Amino acid sequence: MITAFKESGFVKGLVYMVIGAISFPGLAMINKLQVNGMDKLKKLPRKNVLFVSNHQTYFAEVIAFLHIFCAVSWRKKNGLGIPYYLLWPYTRVQFVSAEETMKKNMLSKIFALAGSIMIKRVWVDDTKEVRKGLDPSDTRKIARALERNWVITFPQGTTTPFVPGRKGTAFIVKHYQPVVIPVVVSGFSTAFNKKGIKMIKKGTRLSITFKDPMQIDYNDSTGDILEQIMDAIEQSKKFAPEKELPAG
Repeated sequence: MITAFKESGFVKGLVYMVIGAISFPGLAMINKLQVNGMDKLKKLPRKNVLFVSNHQTYFAEVIAFLHIFCAVSWRKKNGLGIPYYLLWPYTRVQFVSAEETMKKNMLSKIFALAGSIMIKRVWVDDTKEVRKGLDPSDTRKIARALERNWVITFPQGTTTPFVPGRKGTAFIVKHYQPVVIPVVVSGFSTAFNKKGIKMIKKGTRLSITFKDPMQIDYNDSTGDILEQIMDAIEQSKKFAPEKELPAG
């Protein structure tokens, strides 16, 4: 009963409307959100699509994604425009989040109603899962979500840039073979605090770029697939800025 309530399109729609109305000025008016590749989203199937993205705040990028997906459902192609899309939002979206983050306070629980898939899983190779006493159904949670919806995940699992990705994302890609859309976000860590709720700088150019679907050989190892994903979201070592040389 509780799970059905949380997954209700009506409940998610109400949450989207409230969060969307509060967040729209900070994304599109006080700051300026530029969306690249938005026209590609309309061509995607309605399910079994996995968006893989870098991560700069806890919530701001997810909120921006929800705005964009709702706008696309109203046939917008080049930006958010007037947010009338919130009157009937697109709710076939879920996002992967750390259970520890989503259970911290009431605000996190409200965001959980927007469609989070709370997990604690750690994968180590192509066939073995390290559970360490955690919920063994995490993989299946994501698989079930992909059967019905689009799913957003952040392979690094942290807001720190250029850290290695986690094999969990590659495990899902290898074994469930979704359409994988790489996404690159920028500007959010400048405009918002780490939680992505409080604005710390106005007039920031925010950008979200949706790339073409990845061409993945599912026979590759999870390590190879993860490497391709990290390159696609521009978080591998070759994208990291060079460290300044020590003085002297």
